[in-house]
Amino acid sequence: MTRRFEGRCALVTGAASGIGLAVAQLLAGEGAARLVLVDRDETALDAVRIDAETTRVCGDVADEALWDRVDLTGLDHALVNAGVAGAGAITALDFAEWRRILSVNLDGAFLTLRAAMRAMMANPERRGGSIVLTASAAGIKAEPGVAAYGCSKAALIHLAKVAAKEGAADGIRVNAIAPAGVETPVWDTVPMFADRVAQIGRDAAFAELAALGTPLGRYAKAEEVAEQIAFLLGDQSALMTGATLLADGGYTL
Repeated sequence: MTRRFEGRCALVTGAASGIGLAVAQLLAGEGAARLVLVDRDETALDAVRIDAETTRVCGDVADEALWDRVDLTGLDHALVNAGVAGAGAITALDFAEWRRILSVNLDGAFLTLRAAMRAMMANPERRGGSIVLTASAAGIKAEPGVAAYGCSKAALIHLAKVAAKEGAADGIRVNAIAPAGVETPVWDTVPMFADRVAQIGRDAAFAELAALGTPLGRYAKAEEVAEQIAFLLGDQSALMTGATLLADGGYTL
């Protein structure tokens, strides 16, 4: 049976853990010939084991100079995934914290998207490609304390729509995915979650969070989100562009 990404080249940012790692592993298992993996955690990136030709790039996706040294020749697919979390009421939020979150989540996404689209448009052998931006249900539903994170993710949803219109003439599809809670290491940077883990354990902390606002009563696994991203990247979604796949367990209802 033909594997979905046989012989393809894909870029994944935030590839050392969580959703990015799960997608990289799925793409390799589905036949991808070459993966370009980007993450700023060099130790974690070096520890990634992928059964495919792999180019590992350690750096900050929001650093424009980084993209001058990333070889994306022959790129077919891209997951614009690198991101950071953070929380704080607007009146208490330091501007430096606002900029930290927007820098990675939005500036970094723009630079990644621009590099991917340029590479796809320059590809002499294949026309087109597909790109997915990792947004969030936080970019759709307002909650207290998530102004910077939520705004960064709302912007990604619109960025995907603009990119979809601009890329259509070259056969480039651009979609977004908006998960709600996903059991990934990004939660470890949230003090409230870290405190609950110390008190009741990781699994119980995730269950407690999910029970607060997810009708289906649980958070997603990174592997589940990876399957949804693979659908958006793959040929099965050939007529989808500019769309946002909401995968939130009912959180935004």
